[in-house]
Amino acid sequence: MTGGLTGQRLAAWRAYIESSQRLLTLLGDELRDRCGLSLADYHVMLLLSEAPQRRLRMGELANRLVFSPSRLTYQVATMERRDLVRRESCPQDRRGSHAVLTDHGLASLRAAAPGHLAAVQHHFLDHLDDTDITQLEQVFTALDTRLSPTDNATPAGKRT
Repeated sequence: MTGGLTGQRLAAWRAYIESSQRLLTLLGDELRDRCGLSLADYHVMLLLSEAPQRRLRMGELANRLVFSPSRLTYQVATMERRDLVRRESCPQDRRGSHAVLTDHGLASLRAAAPGHLAAVQHHFLDHLDDTDITQLEQVFTALDTRLSPTDNATPAGKRT
């Protein structure tokens, strides 16, 4: 059942999977309770807020979120209904479209950010020392680099 993983390697894998799922669930529940936003909503709005003119091509946004195109289409549609984002056709390529952060979406992100970042600090960062943070950043940046498509490789630390 462990596929050849034993000892410390199996323990490390299990600790990563179980703790990351607990952390993401806790952060997502708190964000939803406080602001009515999902972690996916927050991440979409964060990436769009950092983009020029608060817009990204749907394909690029899907790649950065590690979403399938259909999952992103669904996510953006739910956010459009709440006026957090809108879709606009690309003037250079009529087949493509942009996701654009609305003024309401930017205001929602700004309202949610302090509480969400405080929760990240409390549930995650407060329990790590500087050495732990450095090691995590190095491990996950290296992993992200190996797993990212070569034409879209962006260090994980540059995204969130």
